[in-house]
Amino acid sequence: MRDPGRSSLFATQLMLLATLLLGGCSTLASRSNTGVVVSRSAQIRSSTAVVAADLLEVNRGDVIDLLDSIDIPDPSDNSKRERWFRVRAHDADRTEGWIEARNIMPDKVLENARKLAEEDKGTPAQATGQLHAGSNLRLTSDRSNNENIMMRLDSGSSFEIIGWKRVPKLKGSETSESDTAPKPGSATSRTSKSAPSDEENPEDQETTELWYKVRLSPSISPAPEGWIFGKQVELMVPSDIIYYRTGREFVAWRRLDEDNSDESSATKTKDVAKESRPGSWVILERSSSKEPHKLDEPDFDRIYVLGYEKHDQDHYTAYRSPDIEGYLPLRIEGRGADKTFVVRIKGDNGQIVESRYSLFRDDHGVMRVNAPGEERGKKKR
Repeated sequence: MRDPGRSSLFATQLMLLATLLLGGCSTLASRSNTGVVVSRSAQIRSSTAVVAADLLEVNRGDVIDLLDSIDIPDPSDNSKRERWFRVRAHDADRTEGWIEARNIMPDKVLENARKLAEEDKGTPAQATGQLHAGSNLRLTSDRSNNENIMMRLDSGSSFEIIGWKRVPKLKGSETSESDTAPKPGSATSRTSKSAPSDEENPEDQETTELWYKVRLSPSISPAPEGWIFGKQVELMVPSDIIYYRTGREFVAWRRLDEDNSDESSATKTKDVAKESRPGSWVILERSSSKEPHKLDEPDFDRIYVLGYEKHDQDHYTAYRSPDIEGYLPLRIEGRGADKTFVVRIKGDNGQIVESRYSLFRDDHGVMRVNAPGEERGKKKR
């Protein structure tokens, strides 16, 4: 005859064992979570083991159901852990298996990226950029942990830059932004005889690091917006104006001879890394300096307006401001010949105010600029 007490104890032990076995998993099925594949291609596998079988290949943009997640030791470094999702594909067989979390962007993460983009919906692109090395797209400008990584962007990915900021430098961090573990024996020691000194490497003296807030095309990322570590970004100055740099960096630029009524759709309709058509531009410049950057430094220190004469097919300087302390964003307002551009400038009293610059044509049809406080067609004396 079965002892009811022993049966109850046995059932309790089974439940406890099941709880321990599933302790590393987070059940997602009850939440009806989905995710989007962000890698060009990835494999759904039979398990998380190195020798697991490949069950199904999924590609960027595919939607899959997220059932569970588990963190396991990284095979290349037991001190680290890597996350895997148990998933169900939307193929005819509804294939179920495991996939590395780095290949998936969960819908909740995507929702947060969309909220970020919605907040910046009215902010026009300030510049364009391109990655010269693969880098992480993050929800915040913080690389102290990996919880805010949305996806890995490929080298050469292009995007609109809608803002940037400096944050305190992460102590002991690398100057690159990478989540790829180096191969054994490939790491170099900073105590090497060939390691540069502080005087030889200004980067070692920096106390801040630059981050760009970027807007991305759907063909590059399902997340419409995020943050990228500045060291991986190369500014893509349009070929039309790149040769007019005069010892200062171009940090932002906007065309003055096109319709700006629907700026939010720019990323979806053109390659943001290319612009060769000649025209008129307003350019924000910043002086180059070997001194370490500060957290509260201005975004730019001079305004340069470049006009274009269609008949002669040549550019000319329509306006160049004195040295100023200026801050983003740069906005273009109006249409046709009746246009203005707006930036924020720090005044003599230390207050940052919105400053409006108006465009006009002189008696010879040449574009000119009236700075704030000037009468139309007249300059301050």
